[in-house]
Amino acid sequence: MPVSPTCDRDYASPRRAAFAIGYRMLGSVDDAEDIAQETVSRLARETEPPTNADAWATTVATRLSIDTLRSARVRRETYVGTWLPEPLLADPSPGPADRAELADSLSQALLIALERLSPVERAAFLLREAFDYDYAQIAPIIDRTEANARQLVARAKKHVGAGKPRFDPDDAARDRLFAEFLAAVDGGDLDGLERLLADDVTLWGDGGGKVMSARRPVHGLADVARFLVHTTRWTASHLAPGGLDAQVAQLNGQPGQILREPTGEVFMALSVDVVDGKIAAIRIVRNPEKLRHLAAHTA
Repeated sequence: MPVSPTCDRDYASPRRAAFAIGYRMLGSVDDAEDIAQETVSRLARETEPPTNADAWATTVATRLSIDTLRSARVRRETYVGTWLPEPLLADPSPGPADRAELADSLSQALLIALERLSPVERAAFLLREAFDYDYAQIAPIIDRTEANARQLVARAKKHVGAGKPRFDPDDAARDRLFAEFLAAVDGGDLDGLERLLADDVTLWGDGGGKVMSARRPVHGLADVARFLVHTTRWTASHLAPGGLDAQVAQLNGQPGQILREPTGEVFMALSVDVVDGKIAAIRIVRNPEKLRHLAAHTA
């Protein structure tokens, strides 16, 4: 049964709850929106409204996400180049929670680390670590005993390990560093870039085999700096008149930039992780299928 716009307004909060778990489970805005729509459609068909609609929606969305992730993992095994999550502009967390409190659970660093987990492990970990569910609440959602849920979360924490993000807490200093980074990239300033990058910095690109992008990670301060300057020059020399429109934005809670073509089509989304006053990671998403949802927000 289709959900009317009125129902959308009535169910705005459970929709956000469903999207929040769906995106963290799948790393895909489109898939998370499908999960949220299906969850709200099921809620609209309930003859007896649940006491807590957000908790109900989280349960349904988690189970739908587990099923979706099982098939998505097969597709990712044949993905061309590096798979990165779709960049997200806003925090879709349910309720009035402070955005900063859940930013880490939206970061691309964590979403990539979660790829090491099975779908059920991922669900248990997120419900516990991102949404603060207790084990008695987690167990029926993932159809496990409370003891099993506890074991799954413990195992997930071990697997995630060093992949769990660590970011500088000073937003103002982080934004200043990012502005200097963008200026150095645009100006082709290799020395300036190397002063801003961590020695062990890594750059990942995601073109999905559809557009030009780094198919393998680029490691190390000197190689990353040269890669950024070279690709910036190449891009500028091959663009149509009018160039690209640049917009600084927070992507997955971290400093980022969205580049758009004169047509409004999103050309690229770049985000960085800042650790100990240096840029430690750079992620560039160019796969057009992963950028469509940004066009409406940046136009």
